[in-house]
Amino acid sequence: MKQSTKFAIGVGIGLAGVIFWKNRKQDSPLETVANVDLDRYLGKWYEIAKLPQRYERNCRNVYAEYAKHPDGYVIVHNWCEKTDGSGKIAEIYGKGFPVEGSSNSKLKVQFFWPLRGDYWILELGEEYQYVMVGSPDRKSLWILSRSKTLDDEIFTTLTESAFDKGFPTELVRKTVQT
Repeated sequence: MKQSTKFAIGVGIGLAGVIFWKNRKQDSPLETVANVDLDRYLGKWYEIAKLPQRYERNCRNVYAEYAKHPDGYVIVHNWCEKTDGSGKIAEIYGKGFPVEGSSNSKLKVQFFWPLRGDYWILELGEEYQYVMVGSPDRKSLWILSRSKTLDDEIFTTLTESAFDKGFPTELVRKTVQT
């Protein structure tokens, strides 16, 4: 067998192994935190990093603010300052609905009726000072903090956890907060 054929077979087997491993992790169930006290979770959260999303293109100083509505759902307010030179502010309001049986660790968030997206709380600081949120398809991921900065050690721990959960952490981008 030619050396180039052996090399091609080896590369093919290696790529197949990587693809199988990555797909296996991404198809496995995604665990959330055991319980979320929504009253403690409410308030302002600054975006530290994320998997890029089309609707967040050219954004800095991004934050999300959550408030309780008298009807039991969570009011979601997302805000960003555009970096495209326009000086514009982009903001949107939505609703978050806790998923029954999830102890508030899973929400369905709706910005445009009737569409709802998954907002799963994957990691949460004991004092509710940081959180990692994602979707079960591993296409959405955010690391948020109560302050505009996050300790590097905590950030590293969260991104390692995201990797272990099957998220493509090589695509995670830090958010500019000034």
